[in-house]
Parts: sequence; C-alpha cells; structure tokens
Amino acid sequence: MKTRHFDRIGNGGIAFTELGFGTAPLGNLYRAVSDEDANATLEAAWATGCRYYDTAPLYGLGLSETRLNPFLRSRKRDDYVLSSKVGRIMRACPPEERTGIGKFFDTPSRKEVYDYSYDGVMRSFEASLERLGVDRIDILFVHDVDIFTHGSKEASDQRIDEFMRSGYYGLLALRDQGVIKAFGGGINEWQVAQTLAERGDFDLFLLAGRHTLLEQEALTSFLPLCQKRGIGIVLGGPYNSGILATGPKPGAYYNYSEAPQDVLDRVTRIEAVCKRHGIRLIEAALQFPLSHPSVVSVIPGGQRREEVESNRSLLDAKLPAALWADLKKEGLMRADAPTA
Repeated sequence: MKTRHFDRIGNGGIAFTELGFGTAPLGNLYRAVSDEDANATLEAAWATGCRYYDTAPLYGLGLSETRLNPFLRSRKRDDYVLSSKVGRIMRACPPEERTGIGKFFDTPSRKEVYDYSYDGVMRSFEASLERLGVDRIDILFVHDVDIFTHGSKEASDQRIDEFMRSGYYGLLALRDQGVIKAFGGGINEWQVAQTLAERGDFDLFLLAGRHTLLEQEALTSFLPLCQKRGIGIVLGGPYNSGILATGPKPGAYYNYSEAPQDVLDRVTRIEAVCKRHGIRLIEAALQFPLSHPSVVSVIPGGQRREEVESNRSLLDAKLPAALWADLKKEGLMRADAPTA
C-alpha cells in the first residue's frame, strides 16, 4: 500500500499508509463483535498493508484499545503508526449508568467524564498506554470538542476554552519532549477544527466525514488554512456513516442517523454519474478524499474481515478524470475540489 510521509516540524515525521484503520467498530459500535472476530479483522487489515491504526478511550469504553493490545504486541513497534485521543476519562460505574447504552454493546461498565485539563490529558494518555500495552503513541487527538458532541456552540466554545487554557499545554509538552510525534484534534465539524487551528500549533486533524464525495464545505476556509500551515488531515468517515457505501437505499445512514430525503436525492444523482462512467459509488467515495494535498490517510473502519479487504480493493479502481468533471458540471461537487 502507498504511504504518505508527513513531517511538519522536522522531527522525522510519520509515514501514513493511504488507508488507515479506524477501530471504533471493534469497540462493539452498533453491534457486539467477538474477540476472535475483532482480531481476525485486525489481522486482515495488516495483511492488506495497512499500518496506521486509530483508536480512542471512548470506543467501547476502553474495549477498542484493549483489543488492539494482543494484536500490536506481536508487531515491531516501528512497523506501525498509532493514534489515540484525550479529553475523556473512563470511570467504573453501575451497568445502568454506563455511557453509550444502545450505541456500544457488551462493553465494560464505565462512564465518560469530560476532562480537557492538563491533568486530564496526562491521565487519559497514561490509561491508553496501559490498555494498549505499548510504550508510546505516535499521535494524540483532543477528542470531540465540537457542537455535535456537546449540544451547542456555547458548550463547544466552553470546552475549547477549557482545553486551550490547560490540556493544550499537556499535548504541546509531550510533543516538544518527543514523547509523541504529533498532536491535533479529532473533530466532527470543520468549523471547530478551524477554530482550534487558529488558536494553537496543531499538526493534524482527524476530520470525520467533512470532506467527502457528498460534501466539501471544508474547502471554504479550513482546508486552505491547512495547506498554508502544513497541517495534515486524517479523513475519517469517508462514507458519511454509510450512505456512500450502501447507496441511497431506504434506511441508509448519514451522520449516524437515517439519511433525510434531500441527502438521498443528492446521492442518487451522484451514483447515476458514477454508473455512467462504469464506476461504483463506493470506489469514488473512498478515493476522492485522497486527492486533497493535505490528506495523509483515509480511515473507513470495519467490523469484518471482508469489509477491510473490500476497502483495500477499492483503492485499485481506476477513476477517469471525466467522472469528476461531470460531477462538477452537474453541481454535485465543488468546482474547486481537488481531484486526481
């Protein structure tokens, strides 16, 4: 698999495989997965050449990190890139009080406590090292200081202020001391990512679903800012929660919920253009984000071996330039969107 070398501050940098693996599904997101099946999926990802793995304490309330532990223990530490996240502390609680009931299944009984302070960042980092069983993590992202998570712009701004006053200096110290290679934000909204980028010295953003075949509004100001400052983008959610993989079928998911009619209609039109060129919607969806010069990796995730192998095969599809030209001509893609 092709790699993209990222070295913003001259510390040797990070070699990202173009396809990374997002491990939220291995935290039993939406359905329970056995330890055996989770490990088989990780092994399949490795076999495809994937060497970038992203996780977070939230995913399965520690389960995702725990499942990575035996898998990574059999690999040389220099052979892969690992990122996790800070901003939440996982605390034991009664089963009925655990975080993510109805979203995460068969997980430890823990509840999230938001903590974007310096001490909170350090405690989260140490706990992740223990769960993962590694001696270092390459990248730490401050997780979910966005409106989607906290419910309003005011609440999001409050969390950003809390982090920038305190926790930010923890990540800065870890990077400056060489404990981590880079830090950034794992964010659902490009506007919030831009706010962080304007307020601090961030290396990378894991941007979930905000520069995809379906939407490119991040090109308005955020992605140009990233290019100017040499900030890298890990693009999560290239299928916008599913609809760009399944197509506009009834019940298709967009942004973690059933897709509204206007989104179904737009995807129907995009898919029609793809079909005219003999291209599958999912092929165009996975390859499109990689055309942007700031994108270092795309991480679609997967719960089953077949999904991982399928994602890898999608990278080999040859997409004609006329496909992108027609999507732009029909107003289904921004005219300034970079395309391969």
